[in-house]
Amino acid sequence: MTQESPNVQKSGRNAAGRSEMANLTSKRQKQIDRFCWQFLQLDSAPKIPDDDTLRDAEAQDVLYRRLFAPDAVALPPPPRYQLRILKQLIAKIEACITDWDEHGISDELMMSLSNLLSLRLPDEAAAAQQKCYVTYHLSKLGREGRDPDAHITLLESRSLISAGGTTGLRTWEAALHLGQYLCANPGFVQNKRVLELGAGTGYLGILCAKYLEAEHVLVSDGSEDVINNLPDSFFLNGLQASTRVSPLELRWGHALVGTEEQAWNGGRRVDVVLGADITYDESVIPSLVATLEELVDILPTVTIIIAATERNRKTFQSFLDVCEKRGFAVANESFPVPSRSEQDGPFYNNENAIHICKLQRRPK
Repeated sequence: MTQESPNVQKSGRNAAGRSEMANLTSKRQKQIDRFCWQFLQLDSAPKIPDDDTLRDAEAQDVLYRRLFAPDAVALPPPPRYQLRILKQLIAKIEACITDWDEHGISDELMMSLSNLLSLRLPDEAAAAQQKCYVTYHLSKLGREGRDPDAHITLLESRSLISAGGTTGLRTWEAALHLGQYLCANPGFVQNKRVLELGAGTGYLGILCAKYLEAEHVLVSDGSEDVINNLPDSFFLNGLQASTRVSPLELRWGHALVGTEEQAWNGGRRVDVVLGADITYDESVIPSLVATLEELVDILPTVTIIIAATERNRKTFQSFLDVCEKRGFAVANESFPVPSRSEQDGPFYNNENAIHICKLQRRPK
């Protein structure tokens, strides 16, 4: 029997969770949904529902069944995170109750807290180095009626730099923002063959292959550790047997076609090149742009879309300068980062500008 990915196995429980909320008001349901989505994404400060919602026994029951009941979540957040958030949740429920004869705290939530407190948890330093499951809710697909339960689950190293020295084992803000842009503009990848550069966890490639109907996605990276982790990412999202997505080791600045190859990628076309948060290191930008040049030489009609977080103006300007020197025109797409209060998933920092750049080589 073919092994199913955890996301496929859990689809029935997700539907059950939605039906349990049918009796809640839309305002309360929206607050609970948002809290659950932030929780599953390991948001450091999820927005806890308001007092009226927390006092409601049915709302507490839904929170328990969706997040803390045994086997409620196939791939749950780490216990240390669960404990911290559940403590905050129960403290706020307790603080908002003014009449204990009328309202109370769910016995099931209290039991969940007791169970978590009884566990032997790693210390903060050890926990920071452990990989953990992170689930990103794709709100744009739900709002447009395509898939209200659309999500991507990944096994990530949440520390800034993993033990192997790579930043590619977590999903960064620019990938999440570019993903939202593509969900709003699916025609960019629908029925197209896509190459993702510096893919890291594979978030964008999985999004394109699973939800945006790309014909095929080459998910590439220059790190061997990252490439070795991609099959796990595919499996977690039900793509383990898919012919739509495949990993590729690709090092920027190295020739794409070797002496024994007649054509790159077996001569198969690529229509779209995507990259997110791949311009953060000024030293690698020349190699990145050199690879883009070679791709355009091979694929003259290719569309290139790069999402760049402007953490440092000098670094982003360096990217623009190298593009200008190599003959690329860079056009910024208008797609502002939403404020945190406007985000329904995925959730990401809105303090830095994230530029979505379309590159086109000028005629020589």
